[in-house]
Amino acid sequence: MENAYKYILNELNLRYKENVVVAVSGGPDSMALLHLLIRIKKAIDINIVCAHVNHNVRVESKDELTFVEKYCMQNGVIFECMKIENYGDDNFHNEARNKRYNFFKEIILKYNSRYLFTAHHGDDLIETILMRIVRGSTLKGYSGFAKVVKNKEYTIIRPLIQVTKDEIIKYDKQHKINYVIDSSNQKDVYTRNRFRKYIVPAFKKEDKNVHNKFYKFSKTLLEYNEYIDKQVEKKIKKIYVQGMLDIDLFQKEEHIIQNKIIYYILEHIYQDDLMVITDHHVDLIYNMISSKKANITIYLPNGVKAIKTYSSIIFTIEEIKADEYEIEINDYVNLPNGKNIEIVKKTSLTDNNVCFLSSTDIKLPLRVRNRKNGDKMSVKGMLGRKKINDIFIDEKISTQERDLWPIVTDANGTIIWLPGLKKSKFDKTKEEKYDIILKYY
Repeated sequence: MENAYKYILNELNLRYKENVVVAVSGGPDSMALLHLLIRIKKAIDINIVCAHVNHNVRVESKDELTFVEKYCMQNGVIFECMKIENYGDDNFHNEARNKRYNFFKEIILKYNSRYLFTAHHGDDLIETILMRIVRGSTLKGYSGFAKVVKNKEYTIIRPLIQVTKDEIIKYDKQHKINYVIDSSNQKDVYTRNRFRKYIVPAFKKEDKNVHNKFYKFSKTLLEYNEYIDKQVEKKIKKIYVQGMLDIDLFQKEEHIIQNKIIYYILEHIYQDDLMVITDHHVDLIYNMISSKKANITIYLPNGVKAIKTYSSIIFTIEEIKADEYEIEINDYVNLPNGKNIEIVKKTSLTDNNVCFLSSTDIKLPLRVRNRKNGDKMSVKGMLGRKKINDIFIDEKISTQERDLWPIVTDANGTIIWLPGLKKSKFDKTKEEKYDIILKYY
């Protein structure tokens, strides 16, 4: 922690009375960082602006806001907050992150700050890198996140990136810093929590300083990524112009440059939301390019479409209506109707809230969306197919509920489950062979 203190004090060239913004949730990490900045304030007299976000998904959120605000008042820190009133159709974590950073940007511009400090630490870096290796990502994505990220309006500083969680807790105890605990951090339903609780500790048993190895790994990947980016930037202006990829020019390049061009395009489309990009999406684009078909359209996350027309591919972003959504199912999905779909390892349930599938019968990945005109499903135990709208009527589902009711499909668009209502012919009994279990709750 003292190295982080020295870094902020000596290497950032903070000015007298300068405004700096720090993201504070009230947890042990962000409270330790806030305390660190208050010490800096006493040394060189800067103005600290605390930016707090009430995600409005837990009953404790209001109390956490009050806790952070009171601490700021007691320590001469400017307090700014925002409450997320509602969530749309996106993945919950991605959407929450976007709303957070939009708020941070507003506060930064309001106070004319150069820096946004966040409390991401060494354990966070390990978790992020491992999650992206398992999920698949870009070269930049595999690096996790950087200590310093320069944006147009401001620079993100993560001074705790080489500090472990244990060191942060020790610092909090030493300085008698109170903090709140987010109960959702203990739930195994979230992928990051499982990595945090079960996988990262195993790495630490092998080497207590493993976080420094991951930091070095991250820096190395970022350096290689920066070099390849420079090579791509020399070529990209001819190959990818105004959202259009020239297939003929693309195919003349070496594979590593081709690969980077695709990731370059996706990174620029999705900005810092690299968790939504997987190897699967890159493979879809590669297959589109190599296909002999002249006209192909593929659908990417968050309303992005890639449209091939003979020798070019155009990337477009559709504006998704409030009542429309389509989400790829990866471990866990928080749905617009307030429910969840989770891929579980086992369950004792056999009702319509669970679905047992064999990956040999369907085309992955699975997706969940709301209804479309003409939707039909081969209902388990029935001949032929039945209209989804008729099922809604039979089950006395209101019109308002129908608009958001989840429909699970495979990659071909075949409806394989109407969660909570009906199973399709693809559902397996517990006695049959299956390798995917979906749970709706």
